[in-house]
Amino acid sequence: MAGHERAADQPDALTDPYDAEEQRDHQDAADHTHGPDDTLALVRDRVAVVMALLAAVMWGTTGTARALAPADAAPVSVGAVRIAIGGALLVLVALARGTLLVRWRPLPAVLAAAAVAAYQLSFFEGVARAGVAPGTIVAIGSAPIFAGVSARLALGERPDARWAVATALAVIGVALLSFTGAVAFAPLALLLPLCAGASYAIYATATKALLPGRDHIAVAAVAFGGGAVLLSPLLVLTDLSWLARPNGLAAALELGVVATALAYVLFTAALARLPVRWGATLSLGEPLTASFLGVVVLGERLAPAQLAGAALVGLGLAVLATARTRS
Repeated sequence: MAGHERAADQPDALTDPYDAEEQRDHQDAADHTHGPDDTLALVRDRVAVVMALLAAVMWGTTGTARALAPADAAPVSVGAVRIAIGGALLVLVALARGTLLVRWRPLPAVLAAAAVAAYQLSFFEGVARAGVAPGTIVAIGSAPIFAGVSARLALGERPDARWAVATALAVIGVALLSFTGAVAFAPLALLLPLCAGASYAIYATATKALLPGRDHIAVAAVAFGGGAVLLSPLLVLTDLSWLARPNGLAAALELGVVATALAYVLFTAALARLPVRWGATLSLGEPLTASFLGVVVLGERLAPAQLAGAALVGLGLAVLATARTRS
């Protein structure tokens, strides 16, 4: 953590200048020597980065699972079922751990749940209106920027140059990776993907605010259990017949258990160690995973520009993953 003050660096008026300089040399050497506590903290930071990246990999399975589900399954219906399964599983685990039924801070808890629900609605509807490529680029690419702003305002986190460079590289990479050719769209249609990006940032910031002194699984349960309740009317209003088919049920379980419950347990645990802006940028590993699975599982082919985009995303993630965490 930056910002340690060192009174020893200021020589006393009665101190011999040579002694003062020697003291500064010893202090500087001590500052650059990592003790056991520093090493342990660094390891924990690296583990948190790996957990965030693993969560992004799990989110990246969403598109493939959706492609293998029945074609007539409405995206909004799939999203509601995903959150219902994931939220219910998280609530059950948190109840079993005895960490859910405690006093929660009302505002972050409500914001986290509302943001989870808003993301599902605005992302799927935004992609439908703006188109897959521009909708995905705007929603996923804007999330780290919104996260940097919201965490600065709500939590006092200060963005740094390395994060800015890593995010710029990754966002440009996502744009290239998602772009499949000339696309015409109405600018107003991009408001929904922007809302999705902002919703993700609000969710991550509210989650970070809930974490101190709380079980990370219980925090995820509050967000996704609440989100599931808010989205529950969609389970009545939309057609769920696709769940009766084997591929529909398999897709719903993968999306709910792996891409939601397990992924957000890892991501929430990572946020306990990482700044919100880091978590949002590391989540850009999602489209990289989705593209890889599209090639391997669905037989898709990437154009040269998309390959360059994948390389930029990987470079941006590497720039951030190898940095020392600073909240």
